[in-house]
Amino acid sequence: MPPSSPKSLRIAVLADSDTRWKWGALTADRIAPDPSMEAASRGGAQVGRTLDGFLLRGRATPTARQLDEVGVRADSLREVTAVEFLRAMAETSYDIVVLALVGGGVQAMLHGLARVWDGLGKGSGSERRPGSERRPVVVTGYVGVVYEKLADGLLLRHGADLVLANSRQDAERFRAVYEGVGADASAVTEVALPFLGGTAYEGEHTPYTVVFAVQPSVPDNRRDRTYLLERLVRHARLHPEREVLLKLRSRPGEHTTHIEELPYQKLVQRLDPPANFRLVYGNMGQVLDHTDLLVTISSTAALESLHRRIPTVVLTDLGVREVLGNHHFVGSGCLASWDQLDAGHRPVPDEEWVARQGVVADGTYAHAFDAARERITKLLASPELPPLTPYYTPVTAPGYLPGILARHHLGPDGTPLPGAPAADKDPGPVRQIVRRAARGAYRHGVQRVAPVIRRMGEL
Repeated sequence: MPPSSPKSLRIAVLADSDTRWKWGALTADRIAPDPSMEAASRGGAQVGRTLDGFLLRGRATPTARQLDEVGVRADSLREVTAVEFLRAMAETSYDIVVLALVGGGVQAMLHGLARVWDGLGKGSGSERRPGSERRPVVVTGYVGVVYEKLADGLLLRHGADLVLANSRQDAERFRAVYEGVGADASAVTEVALPFLGGTAYEGEHTPYTVVFAVQPSVPDNRRDRTYLLERLVRHARLHPEREVLLKLRSRPGEHTTHIEELPYQKLVQRLDPPANFRLVYGNMGQVLDHTDLLVTISSTAALESLHRRIPTVVLTDLGVREVLGNHHFVGSGCLASWDQLDAGHRPVPDEEWVARQGVVADGTYAHAFDAARERITKLLASPELPPLTPYYTPVTAPGYLPGILARHHLGPDGTPLPGAPAADKDPGPVRQIVRRAARGAYRHGVQRVAPVIRRMGEL
């Protein structure tokens, strides 16, 4: 049977946080060719699609509550180490593998997978998947706005068959970086953010609702975070007829894509906010259903809001700076300060800028993933795929690559290092308790001990 007509298209998604799991699983659904339609076009039987989820064990491994909040389901979902994931890829045949990880994680997996699949279909190599004659198509990309470490992050993702760009602007930037270092840029494929959706904004709600969408990593100091909270609380007091919401990414003790040393939940306790101010969690799309004004520093939530045509503000109070990421919104028409918002200012987005960010004018994305699906279809139809060839190798980056791989317990050639941890297929209750305790201790250290030590060092 040719590889282009499997009985069931099988996809694996490896993610290291709740937001990346959401992006990876939704992206897998958008980019996968429809095997049922393909089979029907040849007069064949209807076939299906299987999604296996893998959560990379680490500091941001999502909790059951976070996974439930994301609302994306898989046919199977388990927590693994990097070595365990590579073993699964050696033992099970997949058509598509989506790496929804930070750049270093993607690079490590590319080298590990290159080793696992070395010689696949040529009768060589020590590890083989039952009945497999070709390696899967490997896909990676970014969860949202790319405003920092552009070259670093991109080169760490180089080597995948598809490197997805969420907009025309990103696609142009990505290709320029790859071509600038002499790397193959053909993998860059323009798509859109897979979670853009929801009904368009049709007018003010009752009560009028202002939402401040926070980010775990910016700003990164107590002074600036306290300032933002004070202004949000002041806005609530100035407008008692409005509902003012602080939209948080995670509950205390949880982590998302970035480590949060100074949780807003803790800082807001000292401000005695009014009754029309409250904290909210949950799916961002559901919060936007009732939002009249979205305020943020530089969150990808701004693009979700712009997609729905909700008035959207990117704050300038702390400056327009690369370290904050709000420089990405220069030219958007959305930059404004709390003083302007308190006075009644409403931003008008620049339509051309919005379009360049992958937010289409008519609000539909029926064809946004066509290029990716077409490319994957051609790759799946190929009798053999070339080996994975990342830009970084022991020759091009001998002082950088080994450290990246070692963080995931891999050697310079992608093989597991001696003593590399492997996930238990069915960890017992004692092991589960120990893991939860260890994570709790780590998060306590990040959110409680580290800030204290930092303040003591500044005395």
